[in-house]
Amino acid sequence: SKGRPVRDIIAQSFPNSLILGLSALGIAICIGVPLGVISAIRKNSWVDWGSMSIAMIGICVPAFTVGPLLQIYIAAHLPGLKVAGWGSPVDILLPALTLGLTTAAYLARLTRGGMLEILSQDFIRTARAKGVPSNKLITRHALRGGLLPAIAFIGPSFAALISGSFIVETIFQVPGMGQHFVNAVIARDEFLLLGVALFFGFLIVIMNLAADILTGVLDPRVRLDSNQK
Repeated sequence: SKGRPVRDIIAQSFPNSLILGLSALGIAICIGVPLGVISAIRKNSWVDWGSMSIAMIGICVPAFTVGPLLQIYIAAHLPGLKVAGWGSPVDILLPALTLGLTTAAYLARLTRGGMLEILSQDFIRTARAKGVPSNKLITRHALRGGLLPAIAFIGPSFAALISGSFIVETIFQVPGMGQHFVNAVIARDEFLLLGVALFFGFLIVIMNLAADILTGVLDPRVRLDSNQK
């Protein structure tokens, strides 16, 4: 990065980190949210116990372990998948899975907890007493409130997926901001290190703000509390 403006390095590498973060977040939502909803509906069943056990394992296993395992057991045995590299849409799959699986585990547990809390509310029991079908009860009444903990987590989590993918970008040789951050530490490039850190901090603030706004849109109680204050 010697001789290059920090803004040019960020402008060149941020799109790659953004694509990786969006892909990982999409994988996490598609896996974690349905898993949490199903676990809440089937509370204390083998589906619930099995799903939450897998989610706990996903939380405990770090990305620097998941990444090499995917490289060894998936990329090395499936044609078309490279162990590392960045150049085609297929190359996004393994690093996105590495980042997305842990986030999916958190989302599954948060969604399950939020759904169980909503399903125990009085208005849910009233709707059941009125004969509201179970599918309608879940999709129209419980899901909106049950997803609030997951939505609050998605904001900072998305920023972390972009800014916290140092190890994953290094393992899979993704030319993103995380790799530049690691290289800046190794090369003792203070200007690049400071610029990337400030940009990451800005992302975290923006994502937290977006999550708070979305929570207020979905939960009228948040808007009422703010108006009363």
